[in-house]
Amino acid sequence: MSAEDLGRVVVVVPTYNEAENLGWVVERLRRAVPEVDVLVVDDASPDGTGALADKLAVADPQVQVVHRAEKAGLGAAYLHGFRVALQRGYDVVGEMDADGSHQPEQLHRLLNALQHADLVIGSRWVPGGSVANWPRWREMLSRAGNRYTRSLLGIAVRDVTGGYRLFRRRTLEAIDLTQVESMGYCFQADLAWRTVQAGLRVREVPIEFVERVRGESKMSPDIAVESLRRITTWGLQERRGRLGRVLSKSRQDSTSTR
Repeated sequence: MSAEDLGRVVVVVPTYNEAENLGWVVERLRRAVPEVDVLVVDDASPDGTGALADKLAVADPQVQVVHRAEKAGLGAAYLHGFRVALQRGYDVVGEMDADGSHQPEQLHRLLNALQHADLVIGSRWVPGGSVANWPRWREMLSRAGNRYTRSLLGIAVRDVTGGYRLFRRRTLEAIDLTQVESMGYCFQADLAWRTVQAGLRVREVPIEFVERVRGESKMSPDIAVESLRRITTWGLQERRGRLGRVLSKSRQDSTSTR
């Protein structure tokens, strides 16, 4: 399946101080899948990323730019981009990092999988998936974090924190983005969980995740702590909800047999 078979497709690329990478990534994306549009969402980058994005948009009508007033977190940037994409009538909305860690040349794998899914995640942790240029400790931390999240939330997605994704329009409309409060990296787990809770189909396809070679990572200890805290809260709420449903069913069954 090609992007054209899915309707209008746009990939949202959030940026903050990615002047070293943005042009390179957008060029690769446009070359890899020419029919896909690009929506850059820049959080007032002081390094000139926003101005560079504007130049890319002037040169290519399939590149669009949204400027935000301040840096408010990855989730906030994506939510803004999703709203704009839906308002502009796109049928499929994607996510891709601006630092080159998500390879545009592998986007066709996600597009093909979307034929039988409502959300497709480019996964590091399914068979065939991999990471490049990561130290062993970071890989172990990511794997452990995903196992912890799967266990707490009760979902089968192996790379629930993966940020290379494609959503169908109806998926974003079904999961009620107005209720999403997570702004950091746990945003990815939040949306995957909401998709599963809505009874929609999630598929994972293997990708090779490549650690950035230019610029600085946006990950910080504060972001990791916020993600862990929120995921733990969601997991405990989910477990309490499951217990409540079991007890309610048990009382109903007991009443019906009297």
